[in-house]
Amino acid sequence: MERDLTSSGEVRDFIALLKPRVMSLVVFSGLAGLLVAPGSIHPVLGAVAVFCIAVGAGASGAINMWYDRDIDAVMTRTRGRPIPMGKMPPAEALSFGVVLAVFAVALMGLAVNWAAAALLAVATLFYVFVYTMWLKRRTPQNIVIGGAAGAFPPMIGWTAVTGDVTIEPILLFALIFFWTPPHFWALALYRCGDYAKAGVPMLPVVSGARETKKQILIYTVLLLPLAVAPWWVGIAGLAYAATAVVLGLLFLAGAVAVWFDASDKAARRLFGFSIFYLFALFAMLIADSNSLALFGGVSF
Repeated sequence: MERDLTSSGEVRDFIALLKPRVMSLVVFSGLAGLLVAPGSIHPVLGAVAVFCIAVGAGASGAINMWYDRDIDAVMTRTRGRPIPMGKMPPAEALSFGVVLAVFAVALMGLAVNWAAAALLAVATLFYVFVYTMWLKRRTPQNIVIGGAAGAFPPMIGWTAVTGDVTIEPILLFALIFFWTPPHFWALALYRCGDYAKAGVPMLPVVSGARETKKQILIYTVLLLPLAVAPWWVGIAGLAYAATAVVLGLLFLAGAVAVWFDASDKAARRLFGFSIFYLFALFAMLIADSNSLALFGGVSF
């Protein structure tokens, strides 16, 4: 008997495969890259570019859930996902992810430009093959190297407008790249038991809480100047720079609190703040961008 793909349960399952909460941050950073890029893009093509970034991110999430279905079933945080719950056959999730990935890259290339499409393809392939299939189960540096996949969206958005990659989008890439370890390791600190049970060698599992807290501090310090870099290269003004400094110092204060906290309360707070931090930073980048000027960077 065929399943009714129009039922509300089925729709929810396919949406869950896309990891919508993760996708929201990916889409927003991609939109930021598009809006602060010099030059102009037709609003319809801009919307298509952001849509492709969203679909590509969702496709990566779906393939990740297909591959990680065994450990997802063990971990408390992920065992409610559609495949471990038996709501969707693994092969169906894989097919869904692959079709979406191909569609997103093809549409980006045909409608926007092939440079942006190539970056979208690289980001998807990197997340699936380098992070999910190779690094995640083999090294505690999985999130450091694999986190590069999540740093591509602003570069893709920028390239959708300009057709090339310059130092400015590379700095935006670096900002997210160095943000990812303290963000994810804060989560790993208070979910350490989950990762240990699933056999995933996250840093707290392999090296302990103290080393993880030290690495969070190191990456948070490195993040401070990178967050101000968009002002240095002229794609944002002083309001952005001031916001980046204040948010960076608050992030650092949170990392220091994690260092001294024997419980997991500070780690939970830092994880939540890290999400707010990146949203707020890119929101201010959009608002204060020298190239935006009340949406002047987009040709209507």
